[in-house]
Amino acid sequence: MYKKVESELELAMFNGIWTTVWREKGYDLEFSDDILEQNLISTKKGEFVGTAELKPYIADEQHKINQIVPFHKHPWIYESNGSVGEIDKIALLKTFRGNGEYIALILSSIVHSSAKLKLKYLVSLMEPIFMRALRITFKVPQQQVGGKMFYKGDYVIPVIFDIGYIVDNTEEFSWYVNPAVMEHSY
Repeated sequence: MYKKVESELELAMFNGIWTTVWREKGYDLEFSDDILEQNLISTKKGEFVGTAELKPYIADEQHKINQIVPFHKHPWIYESNGSVGEIDKIALLKTFRGNGEYIALILSSIVHSSAKLKLKYLVSLMEPIFMRALRITFKVPQQQVGGKMFYKGDYVIPVIFDIGYIVDNTEEFSWYVNPAVMEHSY
């Protein structure tokens, strides 16, 4: 199951999960100032085990992420009329990583949030192995926009996800969990 963070307690759980994962991986912690939506992923028993965060994307070359990678110069981004977000804080507690079910819930929460926010593309700096899993196992449409680089404690690859394609074609993605169906099955 997944849900939007809507209380101080849920925000504390959200921050506890992603910071635990970041510390385990040796990443530098960076809290977001501007947020579109934060989601918590839970087990069927209601235990929170994962997170995903959507932030606004600003196409200005002075914006922090564009100083790392010039996403704003990519045709998908500059032709998108501002319907771009940044995905951050994708995290899943270690004991829940062996099962693709929770990755599917994280991805589904991102799709659901992107649909509500009318986002067509998401930019991100992704851990290479996870990015490969998204491309090969989950068939997430994406375009790598630069080479592997070291950033905040690990190697990352800059990528743009065509989230609009998934939103418009959820039936093509067997991992997608519709929130309306999810409420009845959990």
